[in-house]
Amino acid sequence: MKSIHLIAPSGASIDNQSPLAGINWLKSKGIAIQNSECVHRVHERFAGSDSERLKEINHLATLDPQNVVMVMRGGYGIHRLLADIHWSEIAKAVNNGLQICGHSDFTVFQLGLLAKTGAISLSGPMLNYDFGRLDESGAAISPDAFMWQNFETAIKERKLDCSVSAPQSFLGKTVSNSLSGILWGGNLTILAGLVGTPYLPSAQQTNNGILFLEDVNEHPYRVERMLMQLFDAGVLANQSAILLGSFSAYRLYDNDKGYSLERAIEVIRKRLPDSIPILTDLPFGHQSNKATLPVGAKASLDYSASGFTLKANW
Repeated sequence: MKSIHLIAPSGASIDNQSPLAGINWLKSKGIAIQNSECVHRVHERFAGSDSERLKEINHLATLDPQNVVMVMRGGYGIHRLLADIHWSEIAKAVNNGLQICGHSDFTVFQLGLLAKTGAISLSGPMLNYDFGRLDESGAAISPDAFMWQNFETAIKERKLDCSVSAPQSFLGKTVSNSLSGILWGGNLTILAGLVGTPYLPSAQQTNNGILFLEDVNEHPYRVERMLMQLFDAGVLANQSAILLGSFSAYRLYDNDKGYSLERAIEVIRKRLPDSIPILTDLPFGHQSNKATLPVGAKASLDYSASGFTLKANW
């Protein structure tokens, strides 16, 4: 990986140190950084005006396809831009080799790209948190080794090989199996918000797919509510498997009285056919040790009560 082209399509950077620490770490690996000025843009809570951020996204169609595009951070903002994104032109660049990586709010771009064109993007690390983490004193923290290894493998080899060893409590009656399907998903809040829009991949595109989900700062009852929305919309029952990553940074309250994330998952498990496993502990989400997942690629999944292996080549 010779160069990374940065984009800031969503929220403005919360601090000045994180993006600069991330840029410095990547440069220490011999990687040239393009468009670094985007990390300084601020308009209200966004990383620039709508027109600035839209222009930056549409400019991806003109990049050298050998580039890797990385998002600065998530937040909110891309929903405003969806109607004016040049999907087919960007997809052409992707099909010529351009790789685009991010997660969180960037899920809306990735699912829109898949829905409109079928092109593959990478749900993986972003600049600020994954490469620019800081400790309490403001000193830079080295990026997670698992994250970096998986990201390099995805970029250089276009390969995913992720094994999870953890007890699986939501399998249904089928306790082990091997299956394959399109790998897709991302942030649960974003995905649920796309139901009924042209930016959610169709049932035909995702039929018998492998759906992965994660979220942050969402109480389990809100997670359950969004999963129920996907269930009622027919999305969940259309899958071969559902993989749950990290659901982090929420707080339980006294009035929950034993209600938990596990209870929320059980509610969905009881409504789904036993043939559709719900698998947990996927290393993905708002956490440091995340895999890089190819959104829209054909993947294979082997699972049992003790864990699972997810593989893809694209």
